[in-house]
Amino acid sequence: MGILKKGTKAYSVLNLKCPRCHEGDLFPTGSFSFNKPFDMPETCPKCGQKYFLGPGFYYGAMFISYIITAFFCLFFAGGLVLFTDISVNMAFVLLIIVISFLFVWFFRIARAIWINMNVKYDKRISEETTIGK
Repeated sequence: MGILKKGTKAYSVLNLKCPRCHEGDLFPTGSFSFNKPFDMPETCPKCGQKYFLGPGFYYGAMFISYIITAFFCLFFAGGLVLFTDISVNMAFVLLIIVISFLFVWFFRIARAIWINMNVKYDKRISEETTIGK
C-alpha cells in the first residue's frame, strides 16, 4: 500500500478528506478557494463523523500552521537569496505575495493534520459509504 493511497493519513490530509471514512470533504470549497475559506461542516456528509470534537478543538492546529508557515518562509526566502541574484528585500516582497495566496491552504492542511491525529480511519465505515453511493 502506497503512502498516498486511500486508508493512509497522508491521503486524508493532502486531499482534505474525512479522517474516518476518507470520502467526505473537510471543507465545502476547493483547496485554494477564497470563498468561505475557513468554513467547515459540523459533520462529515458521508459518515457523520463530527469535525468539531470539543470546544477549541482546533487550537492545536494553530501551532501546526505556524510551524508549516515558518518553515515555508525560511526555505522560500532563504532559497531565493542563496540561489538567485534576488536581494533580501525583493525575496520578502515575493514571499508576502506567495504567502497571501497560500495562507488558506496552510490553514486547511493544519486542520486536516490536527483532526487526523485524533480520529482513526475505519475501513468498515469507508466501505459502507462507498457502497451507499
